[in-house]
Amino acid sequence: MTVVTADGVYVYAIVRARRRLPKGMSGVGSPAAPLRTIEQGQVAAVVSEAPPKLRARRRDLLAHQDLLLRLSDQGPVLPMRFGMVAPDEETVCGQLAAGEADHVAALEHLSGGVEVNVKAFPAQHALRSLLVDDKKLRRLRDEALRRPGYEANLRLGEAVAAALESRAAEAGRGLLRELTPRARAVASGPEVQGCVLNMSFLVDRGDSDDFRSAAEQFAETHSERVELRLAGPLPCYSFVSAEGTRVRTVGV
Repeated sequence: MTVVTADGVYVYAIVRARRRLPKGMSGVGSPAAPLRTIEQGQVAAVVSEAPPKLRARRRDLLAHQDLLLRLSDQGPVLPMRFGMVAPDEETVCGQLAAGEADHVAALEHLSGGVEVNVKAFPAQHALRSLLVDDKKLRRLRDEALRRPGYEANLRLGEAVAAALESRAAEAGRGLLRELTPRARAVASGPEVQGCVLNMSFLVDRGDSDDFRSAAEQFAETHSERVELRLAGPLPCYSFVSAEGTRVRTVGV
């Protein structure tokens, strides 16, 4: 029997079949939608009824994220991004069946793993050390002091920004060399304004604290070149392909 809802079926994740859902959890929507699974062979989709007029409200974003984190605590998960909706259960079953072998392989690959995201930014407090290292910047600074004006200040500002970014990018490459051997897989993220490195690492759950400590130690050692922002453990978004799941992304 095909179950059709007015606004479709909201898809949170794909898990192994016969997984129990975490107690006390609910889905997106107000009131919160009850969770259920749709099983097909060796895999299952964690779903709920899609709420009408779904938008990226804080409450719904947190509900989506919290559920994925709880599911990840229990075993491997193929997480969906917020706002993934299928028209009905029949569509979900069809996609689970068509991609079953790939889903099983992906779940096996992610078993015991978590994602840690690392973003690197130029160190903004390092102007003094930058001037010590860079003769060109010292010359531009001296010119701006001797003949202050808009053009001189502009040239100095642009040169400082470029030098800070260059030093941070070099440090970011060193960070990548340091962290990659500690990960099972690495995935680059989208460009972020002001960010010289945006990478996600698939690491063993038991090693995630040591991984973060290694990144923090690198940041401390290179504090005059780069500033890091770490996020995780996270569901393994960056190591899952949404291809083969016929869903629409709600405009959020």
